[in-house]
Amino acid sequence: MQYKTISLFSGGMGLDLGMHMTGRFELLAAVEKVPAFCDTMRHNIQAGRLSVQTKVFQGDISNMDPLEILRAVGLQPGELDVLVGGPPCQSFSTAGKRGTTQDPRGTLLWQFLRFVEVMRPKVFVMENVRGLISAALKHRPINERALRPLEPEEMPGSVVQMFARDLQALEGTPYHMDAFEVNAVNYGAPQIRERVLFIGNRYNAQVDFPAPTHHNPADVEADVQPAQRSLLEDGAPETGLPWQSLGDALDNLHDPQPVIMDFSERKKSFLALVPPGANWRSLPEDLQQASMGKAWLAKGGRSGWWRRLTMALPCPTLVTLPNHASTSLCHPTETRALSVREYARVQEFPDNWVFKGSVAEQYTQIGNAVPTRLGRVAGDVVAGALDQLQRRGWTPYLDAREGYRLVYLQSHVRTRKWFKDGKTIIWGDDEGDDSRYAAPKTQHRVRTLRATLSQEH
Repeated sequence: MQYKTISLFSGGMGLDLGMHMTGRFELLAAVEKVPAFCDTMRHNIQAGRLSVQTKVFQGDISNMDPLEILRAVGLQPGELDVLVGGPPCQSFSTAGKRGTTQDPRGTLLWQFLRFVEVMRPKVFVMENVRGLISAALKHRPINERALRPLEPEEMPGSVVQMFARDLQALEGTPYHMDAFEVNAVNYGAPQIRERVLFIGNRYNAQVDFPAPTHHNPADVEADVQPAQRSLLEDGAPETGLPWQSLGDALDNLHDPQPVIMDFSERKKSFLALVPPGANWRSLPEDLQQASMGKAWLAKGGRSGWWRRLTMALPCPTLVTLPNHASTSLCHPTETRALSVREYARVQEFPDNWVFKGSVAEQYTQIGNAVPTRLGRVAGDVVAGALDQLQRRGWTPYLDAREGYRLVYLQSHVRTRKWFKDGKTIIWGDDEGDDSRYAAPKTQHRVRTLRATLSQEH
């Protein structure tokens, strides 16, 4: 049986395509604002890579009527099986300077909630950056925090707390929600990418996300993850598998005319001196200072400067542009940025998936996409939950729920060492522990989301 879905903020369609790959979902409609992204959708839909019945709604979601979209696909409120989407929330990302939501109910996060309220899907899946979990409704500069205690709206986590309260306050049958902090690399994607997935349903069902199946190869060798295996239920996917690497992703790629937003010749002059698996620390100190400017004096957050990738490791998180000096994604063996098709391989798009728009728009839609691997895993989780609810005749569970759950599933991959005791560490040069990723400190944690985040266990 296939379940009917509608997608919001569809972007590069990584989440939708991943769910489609399970064979359990029919995408009825996709909503997206960027014209080039819509062109990508229309092209691949017409080519039969998604359901040819999928309707594309191009425009600002804030100006769209959820009821009109339902009518266009022949559904009434309450009849949609799954509403999916990843509202853009870049200000919540820990990768850059955090902003403030100010009036959160006017943000795209609350636009998603508006569609939930009107469409009343059986299940919703909302994906976002992991930084959303700790985001505050209002941001107070660090140098001003010692002046007085933080107000409730300035506390870390206040965005998700308000979202949870507003979800619970929707009219009609209340939604239960489980949120999962995950990393795509731990489920077989060749990319280290932290995300949070919110899965809600109106049947008071508690949904579980599978434990990681893939691990740091050093941990697999040392067999240090027995706690993760204990989280798996009967019939769960095999665990104890090593991470997939960039080399695995690019294996046998045929790309005779690569589309590349490349580095400038100046940048290439520095990158040419960096070996695979290394970064700016491999340059002579005078070139470090000359090439990095004031950033050379900064503390922390510099591992992406003049970074050349290695085929032996998973790719770092893809960014929207690969040719920035401070977040460079230089090919392991060629002094150039990763190509559009290499980006797509890292996100595990099919090789026949066509991206439309300018070169920058192609990189953006791939770089911002949900890894299709996470889409497949989430799709299996949702399909299994819907199957179980259908067998129960769509009867809600009567179990008392203390609140929404926030489940941490080893999403944070601890940064590997690049420098120690005055020596640059280049991946592959040292067979000892110095060049390895450190073992995870926390593998599994559950918190209850009420007015505050509490009750860790």
